Amino acid sequence: MKVAPAYDSSTVHVLDASRVTGVVSQLLDPERAERLDAENRVEQERLRVQHASRQQRPMRTIAQARANREQVAFDDLPVPAFTGVRTVTPSLEQLREFIDWQFFFLAWELKGKFPAILDKPEARELFDEGNQLLDEIVADGSLQARGVYGFWPAHADGDDIVLEGGMRFPMLRQQTEKPEGRANRCLADYIAPAGDHLGGFAVSVHGADRLAAKYEAEHDDYRAIMVKAIADRLAEAFAEQVHLEARRAWFEPDAEPVMADLHAERFRGIRPALGYPASPDHSLKKELFELLGAESAGIGLTTSYAMTPAASVSGLIFGHPGARYFTVGRIGADQLRDYAERRMLPQSEVENWLRPNLD
Repeated sequence: MKVAPAYDSSTVHVLDASRVTGVVSQLLDPERAERLDAENRVEQERLRVQHASRQQRPMRTIAQARANREQVAFDDLPVPAFTGVRTVTPSLEQLREFIDWQFFFLAWELKGKFPAILDKPEARELFDEGNQLLDEIVADGSLQARGVYGFWPAHADGDDIVLEGGMRFPMLRQQTEKPEGRANRCLADYIAPAGDHLGGFAVSVHGADRLAAKYEAEHDDYRAIMVKAIADRLAEAFAEQVHLEARRAWFEPDAEPVMADLHAERFRGIRPALGYPASPDHSLKKELFELLGAESAGIGLTTSYAMTPAASVSGLIFGHPGARYFTVGRIGADQLRDYAERRMLPQSEVENWLRPNLD
C-alpha cells in the first residue's frame, strides 16, 4: 500500500512465515525473481484498488458496534481438568502425524491440493526429499519440540477478557457497517460474563537455525531452506497437537478426530494468534508469554514481538462452540482511543501496533 509505490526494487509481503523460504529462493534466482517481481506488481496494484474501495465502506461508532455484538448462549461452560500451565515435549515422530503438507508446498510456491498435488513430478520430488530429510532429523534428534499450554478462570468485561487475579486481555471489535443479521464481532463475545475459562499456548521447534547454518557452511543452500520449511511445518503441527490435547483436557475428553478434520478446523473452539486478524495487536503476546512462562520452553519475543525461535506458534484458546475466526479490519478513532485507555498505553504506541487497522 505504501512501501512498494515508493521503492523501485521488489517489495514482497509474505502473509505466512512458512512461505518465506520459498519466496527467498525465488528472489535469489535471477530468472524466477524477474517473473515473481512482474506477477507481484500486478497483484499489488489489484490490492491497492481493493484497499481503496474498502476504505469507502461506512463505519459504525464503537458504541453502535458493541450494540451489534455477537449474541451467543453460555449454558455450557465446561471446566478444564486443570488450571495453570503444563509443559509439553512431544517427539518429532508424534508431530509428524499432524503435519499439514498443503502448506509445505505453498512455501515453495507450488499450488495444488494435497495429496493430488503429488501427481506433479516437481511436487513429488520435493515431498520425497522433504520426507527424506525429516527422516534424518527424526533419527539424529537435530530438532527438538518444546512448548507450554494452560487454562485460567476468566470472564468478559465489555470487550476485555479478565483472568482470575486481574490480568486483562483487551480485544478489538469489528467496526465497519455489517449487513442486516451480521454481528460486529469481538473475541470477548465468546467468553461468558462469569464462570468461564480461557486457554493459551506457545510451542516451538528448536535447532533449525543451527542445522541450517551447518548446511549453509557446506554450501547446501537447498537443504538449509528445506530445514527451515520443515521446522515451520513441525511447529504448526505442534500447535495442532497441543490444541487437541487442550480440547481433551477441557471439553472433549474422548476426541479422536481424523487428520482431515483437524486440518480443515472442523472441531469445537478456536486458537487465534495474537497479532493476526481477530486480534491484531502483537504486543499482547507479552502478557500471554508472562502467563505461560514461555521462556521455560526456550521461547522468547523480540522488541517487535516476533517469536524466537522462528519456528514458533502461540495464541489463545477459546472453547465456546460458537467461536469463529474473523477479521477485525478497520477501526475508528473512537475505538483507538478506547483501546489505548484499556491497554493503559499512550495512544501513539497503540497506533504503532495497529497502523494497518486504522481508519
